Amino acid sequence: MFIDEQLKSELSKILSVLKKNVKLIFFHQELECQYCKETKQILSELVEISDKLSLEVKNFVIDKTEAEKYGIDKIPATVILDENDTDYGIKFYGIPSGYEFSSLLEDIKMLGTGNSGLPKAVEDEVKKIDSEVHMQVFVTPTCPYCPTAVLAAHKFAFVNSKIKSDMVEATEFPYLSQKYNVRGVPRTVINETTYLEGAAPEQMFLQKVKEAITQEIKTV
Repeated sequence: MFIDEQLKSELSKILSVLKKNVKLIFFHQELECQYCKETKQILSELVEISDKLSLEVKNFVIDKTEAEKYGIDKIPATVILDENDTDYGIKFYGIPSGYEFSSLLEDIKMLGTGNSGLPKAVEDEVKKIDSEVHMQVFVTPTCPYCPTAVLAAHKFAFVNSKIKSDMVEATEFPYLSQKYNVRGVPRTVINETTYLEGAAPEQMFLQKVKEAITQEIKTV
């Protein structure tokens, strides 16, 4: 058991703010995946706490069509949908444990209340973005600053359908950490070309996203 009775009581209060249903879709293949079993158990225990939450478990290989539908290319992977099955491009690659459990909770609250939590000026600017953006936020469960970066990226995806944002657990995907030269976390990779170090304010995230778009236009 990952969620004991005391934590369950605290989580019940936190999740009581949900006004809409939220669905978690978990992709796994336990024989080929180091943390799939633990991730599945965390999610299973979590959804039992609120009747607003549900969980669908998919096999990464058998349910290949579903994986492709949501753009899942590695596991363990968790996608969060609202009650209309809207996919906002918000993903967790790796186990959402430690500090990243709070990121998962905040995302659930965001979809379950319909409120991004972004300052209005920033949200208005994010909504104006008309280019495809892909953000990968590299984290570790023991990093207290990482949820700030993950949530900023996920909020941007929530308010603009052209933006996709992934949490990537750095130690579970060492080949990606090496590819993107992740020496410390959080490190956010935007469109493969632009990097943001640390838990930057949302306004700085916005500036970096615009920088990545500008850079992409120049290279076309």
